[in-house]
Amino acid sequence: MATIVLAHGAWSAAWAWKKMRPLLHSAGHEFFSPTYTGLGHRAHLAHRDVDLSTHIEDVINALEFEDLTDVTLLGHSYGGMVATGVADKARSRIRRVIYLDAFVPKDGQSLFDLVVPKAATNMRAGATEEGDGWRIPINPMPPDTAPEDVAWAGPRRRPQPIKTFEQKIRLESREPPPPRHYIYAKKNGPGDVFRQFGERAKSEAGWTYDEIDASHNPHITCPDVLMALLTRIMASS
Repeated sequence: MATIVLAHGAWSAAWAWKKMRPLLHSAGHEFFSPTYTGLGHRAHLAHRDVDLSTHIEDVINALEFEDLTDVTLLGHSYGGMVATGVADKARSRIRRVIYLDAFVPKDGQSLFDLVVPKAATNMRAGATEEGDGWRIPINPMPPDTAPEDVAWAGPRRRPQPIKTFEQKIRLESREPPPPRHYIYAKKNGPGDVFRQFGERAKSEAGWTYDEIDASHNPHITCPDVLMALLTRIMASS
């Protein structure tokens, strides 16, 4: 039985993990899924100064106010940026970090530093043209997402505050990071930005590694497969 805290992806929020909640709860796990400032049901709080630090604090506050310890921190996609900051600043509360097809920054890196320059340029241009200079338009969902899932998720996704992608993370803890596990989604297709982190996990000490036969959002497209993998990972460490 584990205490799992989610650091969700960009444009998304806790609602996107609706299919996973009953699976995690039926397995006896506690699952906490704080929604970041400016997204999901907190979209009304969005403003141009929301940055990566804001979202890191959102998750740290959930840990502190719920008094959670021995936590499995689960970072998906952009949530890997958030989870990395949380693990650095709340190290004593974290047992392990699982990165689910997620960004894994090093000290001094932003998300824009970790994507190809053209992708960063396109997102900046989108924010300028459609988001008053600070809201990045919603990224398309993977093409293998079922139509009914697109219909459900699409209206709930919200633009991402650009400073969350621009701000460089600052890692200050002198302790080694907690054990880290990387799950790489094999069906990401052309322009896959996450393979680099999977390769790093396979070659760097302190990591374990798995692959999932899914595209970028397995919590939506194949929750049962993801649940089986998470169960195995948590049972082995």
